[in-house]
Amino acid sequence: MAAMLSRSSVRVFASAAKDNKPRASANRVVPKASLNDAPKQYIETGAEAPMPTGSLPSMATTPFDNYQFAPIREATVSRAMTKRYFGDLDNYAESDVVIIGAGSAGLSCAYELSKIAPDVRVAIIEQNVSPGGGAWLGGQLFSAMVVRKPADKLMAELGVEYEDEGDYVVVKHAALMTSTLLSKVLAAPNVKLFNATAAEDLIIREDPNVRGGKYVGGVVTNWTLVTLHHDTQSCMDPNVIEAQVVVSSCGHDGPMGAHSVKRLAKLGMVPDVPGMAALDMNSAEDRIVNNTREVVPGMVLCGMELSEVDGSPRMGPTFGAMFVSGQKAAHVALAALRKRQAAAAAKKAATGAAAEAIAA
Repeated sequence: MAAMLSRSSVRVFASAAKDNKPRASANRVVPKASLNDAPKQYIETGAEAPMPTGSLPSMATTPFDNYQFAPIREATVSRAMTKRYFGDLDNYAESDVVIIGAGSAGLSCAYELSKIAPDVRVAIIEQNVSPGGGAWLGGQLFSAMVVRKPADKLMAELGVEYEDEGDYVVVKHAALMTSTLLSKVLAAPNVKLFNATAAEDLIIREDPNVRGGKYVGGVVTNWTLVTLHHDTQSCMDPNVIEAQVVVSSCGHDGPMGAHSVKRLAKLGMVPDVPGMAALDMNSAEDRIVNNTREVVPGMVLCGMELSEVDGSPRMGPTFGAMFVSGQKAAHVALAALRKRQAAAAAKKAATGAAAEAIAA
């Protein structure tokens, strides 16, 4: 621990106040300017530090002087939030695509879907209050974000400024990229983010077209604060969102990371999860993007969660593969969705034709 000031050292503050000359002690030199800035409670002699003289400057006139808000009732605020939130829960209880995790991969997936398929209803489930995952900072809590080419095309598309360093680009602060991407996602009319909401489990159904086959049919949700207290409180049942396709971008292993692949392994729908291998940037990013796929019917994996099921290396503080894997996942999910929609339409048509034949 740092050594505390001795009483003799503190007295130097008071003695230095008598003139402009700095006074020395065995530990330090304290000029008068330091005394004026020193809090009163540190002066043990009882002597007051000299206060600055002169009148306070007058406040500048601003466009916000005498500001007044429109009147509102407290109940009006409550109703405005409540009816919209529960309206969203009702509207997205059946979604086309559900994305688990609003990190860099999940957000880029949602953004890509909003571009290529504005007719597709997309719900994002994010356990944290703040979406963005680990993309608010670079490595080791540093500010800059490093993105290897050609993933810089997404930055250019979003209008995010960066420094071009040849084979890679650097965004001056990771939050600039993440906040820009997030703003595009939130503005999309076909995308809804449910943050502070955890995906506790998956909806798994029997596949009537495949003997012994199963597919993912949605997610089991709960408010994160409820999920975190299941072991201390009595039973608190969840809610559900049905989906034609689920995209999981839960990140690598952790308290709630790689949630989907670990659950699929327990259900026997994927082999044992080998876990993420040690860091190798050059091979890791290529493998993450190239292995982005539908791992089981109805479930697309993207981002670092893939490294858990494939045993591929971690990539460290480079973000290109996260963004591009999410973009690719959007196309994979859309293809799976269109296939299921076509199958449902064909089945409906066949059923209608059979009914007409019977009626005839």
